[in-house]
Amino acid sequence: MLIKTPKHIDRIDRNILIELQKNGKITNSELANKIGLSASPCLERVKRLETQGYITGYHARVDPSLLGAAMLVFVEITLTKTSVDIFEEFSTAVRKHEDIQECHLVSGNFDFLLKARVADMSSYRKLLGDTLLRLPGVSESRTYVVMEEIKESTQVKISLR
Repeated sequence: MLIKTPKHIDRIDRNILIELQKNGKITNSELANKIGLSASPCLERVKRLETQGYITGYHARVDPSLLGAAMLVFVEITLTKTSVDIFEEFSTAVRKHEDIQECHLVSGNFDFLLKARVADMSSYRKLLGDTLLRLPGVSESRTYVVMEEIKESTQVKISLR
């Protein structure tokens, strides 16, 4: 994993990032008003934050249950062996599956932690049997079905450096 060195941002950049994380659809004039700048310098700062990689995109949050993906599962995956080739093959295969929302290479008693959304248990059984257990190098899986989502956030805590 490539570790990026945090760069210094000032209070105004911090507040811009906080506000945009709360509402990515905020207009530039509303944003400028909230942070105490005029519109033009505010827009320049937003564009600079985008160029520097602080802002990587803008996304709509949708309700998965209204789209037929009400069931959330986390899956531990253990590979047959831990080699660069197996990691790459597995990672490449996982990226192709839309039901898998996240995939993390982790340390510990298993190799990958997956987050997936499906319609129901029958759909998950199909994903597990037809996809996950057939991915390159998979020897074992352990599934955790979410009964209730207590907190879900994409916001990152932003502190001044």
